[in-house]
Amino acid sequence: MKYTEMTKEQRQAEYAALTEKFEGLKALELKLNMARGKPSREQLDMVMGMTEGMTRPEDYLSDGIDSRNYGELCGLPAARRLFADILGCKPEQCFVGGNASLQLMYASVAMAFTNGLAHSEKPWSKLPEVKWLCPAPGYDRHFRVTESLGCTLITVPMTSEGPDMDVVEELIKDPAVKGMWNVPKYSNPDGIIYSDETIRRLASMKPAAPDFMLMWDNAYCIHEFDGEFVPFADIISLCAQYGNPDMVYEFASTSKVTFPGAGISVMATSEANIAYFSKIMGVQTIGYDKMNQLRHVRFLKDREHTLELMHRHGQILGPKFHAVLHALDEEVAPLDIAHYERPHGGYFVSLNAMPGTAKRTLELCREAGVVMTGAGATFPYGVDPADSNIRIAPSLPPVEELEQAISVFCCCLRMAALEKLGV
Repeated sequence: MKYTEMTKEQRQAEYAALTEKFEGLKALELKLNMARGKPSREQLDMVMGMTEGMTRPEDYLSDGIDSRNYGELCGLPAARRLFADILGCKPEQCFVGGNASLQLMYASVAMAFTNGLAHSEKPWSKLPEVKWLCPAPGYDRHFRVTESLGCTLITVPMTSEGPDMDVVEELIKDPAVKGMWNVPKYSNPDGIIYSDETIRRLASMKPAAPDFMLMWDNAYCIHEFDGEFVPFADIISLCAQYGNPDMVYEFASTSKVTFPGAGISVMATSEANIAYFSKIMGVQTIGYDKMNQLRHVRFLKDREHTLELMHRHGQILGPKFHAVLHALDEEVAPLDIAHYERPHGGYFVSLNAMPGTAKRTLELCREAGVVMTGAGATFPYGVDPADSNIRIAPSLPPVEELEQAISVFCCCLRMAALEKLGV
């Protein structure tokens, strides 16, 4: 029976039973973590072969370049070709960095503040205000990048096809709006794939700001765990087609392909942007870890071989997501106290609880030994106006631990809902 259809006496009885169950769960003294989308030990062990087989000096040569030495600021040509093959763009449009694409995102926005972009009238630090569009629920680390640099963050509602483009197209009429975050495939946390129409409207935008940055974090572009691989657009070519060749900055990494702490990342953008960015980055570094870039090239080989590896990742992740969704279907859905997405890829399940109950749910989870992403993290400034969205990250724990954790979560969610309704 739906909680909203229960009498107060029925809700009180239900709450008493859940409280007894909750105390039993606390007695287990669990220490389970579903706070971040970390690959599991099994996934990391699967790619250990990448560390083998490079023992002779000649093993470190690539296109005649000694990867052990200085140089190649934009990355080894072979690494640029690998990412271009995966993303569907040109090698000349790729800048290959270290293990964190987030660092390249920060560097590109920070560059706009310190130096301006190629189309900027002046560095953004000289402007009275810089506004930034943030589709939400979204990725907390994106929001922190632009918040830390002093941008005013503007929330854009997400729809089933991506950000609400009517809202976006109205907001970009303001020349102070300088950029927008996007996770176009298996968005964090909703798992939404932007529709072709949404992507077309984004690529064809005519912002009032000539130096607008369309930040395209394609973090989960090859991360299916259910069904066949879903192709995605070459956003760089699409923007150029609509007369916006320098507007988009696309990012990806091997963080959830090989080793998150020792991977490689890429920023893909127009050749003009690459030249401008490289000039400024050349002041900071002579080059990133090319030995690691070469290890990745030798291990991943090409797009086809990389997709085969990602299929094996999916075989590990799929049962974990199914365990979460099964528990929610059984314990939460019939009560009409939350709704949630059913992703086919990415790293998260996004749940919208009864308004006003997300913080309380996660507080109860912590009491019972289950750590999750904080309430509000998926919104700018860490404030969810409805106190509703909860990001579930099933990837790290083994299935048996995950089943315990999601059982705790469902119990806490139900208790918080009953408290909100009055018991």
